[in-house]
Amino acid sequence: MSFHKQKTITEELKFRGVGLHSGKFANLSIKPASPNTGIIFKRIDLKKNNIVIPHVNNVSSAVLCTTVSNEYGVKISTLEHLMGALFGLGVDNAIIEVDSEEIPILDGSAKIFVEEIKKIGLRSSEYPIKVIKINKKIEIKAGEKFISIEPSKINLEIDFELKYNNQLIGNQRNSLQVYEDDLTDTFNSRTFCLFEDIEKLKTLGLAKGGSLDNAVVVKGDKILNEKGLRNEKEFVNHKILDCMGDIYLTGYKIIGKILCSQGGHKLTNDLMRKVLQEENNYSIVEIKENLLPHIYSKKINLKSIA
Repeated sequence: MSFHKQKTITEELKFRGVGLHSGKFANLSIKPASPNTGIIFKRIDLKKNNIVIPHVNNVSSAVLCTTVSNEYGVKISTLEHLMGALFGLGVDNAIIEVDSEEIPILDGSAKIFVEEIKKIGLRSSEYPIKVIKINKKIEIKAGEKFISIEPSKINLEIDFELKYNNQLIGNQRNSLQVYEDDLTDTFNSRTFCLFEDIEKLKTLGLAKGGSLDNAVVVKGDKILNEKGLRNEKEFVNHKILDCMGDIYLTGYKIIGKILCSQGGHKLTNDLMRKVLQEENNYSIVEIKENLLPHIYSKKINLKSIA
């Protein structure tokens, strides 16, 4: 397969599951799409105005999950795990149909999406992929929270730090070269919460579909899930998965280095909006031959198109 060409899935995939926050069950289909389509969501429970584009400027809420809306107020929420899966696997084009506002949470990670996509494989086109290349450092601070992005030669590095007062979670940090490293632990890492926060979330009308089947729950120094953690850094790895999904709302792969401490959906969205606000912050480039390191090539040939 030609890795520097745009790709889509080979055939339709179907999923069904509960929404983490709504508690409503939804049916979701991922369908192949033509080159230059991008990722498009369609609310098939609605008869009109039902197309929603997952873009950073369409984010209408970033509280505990990412929600995007169209100009008519039609929403798609909790899309970050699916978007993270598509980003990490290199899916450039897909039509995603869903019959509810919230994407099914499945097991709380991207694991099931990734496994099913890998089973059917990807189809390459003759169209080259396009990426955003960061030209200068951009940063945002919000109290103790911090996120920045700066230029990188040929990769996307995400360096994420997590700090919790909880004695079990504590401080965790991990750094990934997204286009080179094995992303299995990232894909498999589940959303998590503290046991004492569950009732608060429910009083806010959130986490109605949450359970030990789709979230890691921490009570004091114990994991309440019977099988424990899936990997040593599951907490921070899940944050990296969220970050991957949220940055894919730019519509492109990114070449740059992200450094984040104690961030989340809102901070990542704020950063990406700031990057796109000024054209000199970035360039959109076309991969003409070999490129991105996970393509197992050390040569990169970028042709600027913007």
